[in-house]
Amino acid sequence: MEAIEIREEQTGDAEAIRRVNTEAFGQPQEAQLVDALRNDCSDLLSLVAVDGQDIVGHILFSPAFLGDVEGMGLAPMAVIPARQRDGIGSELVRAGLAKLEERGCPFAIVLGHADYYPRFGFERASARGVRCEWDVPDDVFMLLVLDETTMSGVSGLARYRPEFAQV
Repeated sequence: MEAIEIREEQTGDAEAIRRVNTEAFGQPQEAQLVDALRNDCSDLLSLVAVDGQDIVGHILFSPAFLGDVEGMGLAPMAVIPARQRDGIGSELVRAGLAKLEERGCPFAIVLGHADYYPRFGFERASARGVRCEWDVPDDVFMLLVLDETTMSGVSGLARYRPEFAQV
């Protein structure tokens, strides 16, 4: 197996990203969400995992809000089924979080597996007084603070972009 390359999405990657998300989730909703966000929002971080010539994974970060503070929401993250459990998802998450930190992003939120995301530093958002705009179990809505100074005393309702409610 060649080394996986993690790079930012490029022109011409959309169809492969659509395929990865549809295959990984077994439905088109996440792929449709990615397309809607790409069309409506210029402030995205979209990374792909490339093996040889094939895109085998994708992660998307889009603006999210906690009060007046803008951070990013991680969603979706997908790896084609044949390559799941190869560490590709972890590489995508680490690369994405590193880029967010470089950009000065104060926080990231994720709605995901409670046993997966804590390895990257995510904690239950409720531990910091943060709650999701949707009614979800407490253990699956998580927050990663990237800038403690900006996030000092920040709590309340976390909101994703409106595209999330439309898909």
